[in-house]
Amino acid sequence: MATFQNQATLSYNGNVTNSNVISGELLDVISATKTAVVNSYTACDNITYIISIVNSGTTAYTGLTITDDLGSYVVGTLTLVPLTYVAGSIHLYLNGIAQAAPTVTAGPPLVISGITVPANSNVTIIYEATANQYAPLTTGATILNTATIDGGGLSSPIEVDNTATVDNTAILSITKSLCPTTVSENGQITYTFTIQNAGNVAAVAGDNVVLTDTFDPILDPISVTFNGTAWVDPTNYSYDNTTGVFATVAGQIIVPAATFTQDPATGTWVVTPGVATLIVTGTV
Repeated sequence: MATFQNQATLSYNGNVTNSNVISGELLDVISATKTAVVNSYTACDNITYIISIVNSGTTAYTGLTITDDLGSYVVGTLTLVPLTYVAGSIHLYLNGIAQAAPTVTAGPPLVISGITVPANSNVTIIYEATANQYAPLTTGATILNTATIDGGGLSSPIEVDNTATVDNTAILSITKSLCPTTVSENGQITYTFTIQNAGNVAAVAGDNVVLTDTFDPILDPISVTFNGTAWVDPTNYSYDNTTGVFATVAGQIIVPAATFTQDPATGTWVVTPGVATLIVTGTV
């Protein structure tokens, strides 16, 4: 709701007189909100956005356009867009019933056009956007995503926004290598397990990380190191030399957080994973 005032002026024979000032209220019959199914993200995540437009008036609004900035932000002289529209993800519902998809220009900015909201009705637009290489990933980082609804007879644009916060979590991956790849009986082989953390917090003892493997052929005896420090059974790991089943004790594996740097020339975020290394050497 907005208030307005105006006043008339009467001129005659070189004289000027003003009327009284009248006031009125302009009721907003169009309202809108923007939400996300999940208000958090990690690198390359898809965020699902929902824009709801409600027309509580008795006249339809036609030809509305939504312009979404896809989280645009400025760093130095660069304007960076951390979200990429997922092609084909747009859906439109009128009073909860699926309709033909509106016209989309992927941008940036993302432009959704040709929207009609009948009298006493609501329209819901759902679409996805991917957190791309410009999405900040450091602890506490956010993406402020703003959409502007305009046209269709609106007296002024309607602006709606949503803030998504990066997940503060460890993101682990593991690779395994063998050396040598050809060995004689009673020879030694070494398994190297490289654990990487692309997340913005460390994997700590409380995360209860456990690595398990079944060595085939069975190794006996074995020696184990973690980040260059010797481990012992059963304090750090367990091993059954009759089945070849190996398992680390929960909480013994700790992996540091990744580091994140933003290229000043391009604005791209570069992720350097934290790394931990477990090495098992044994006799075949």
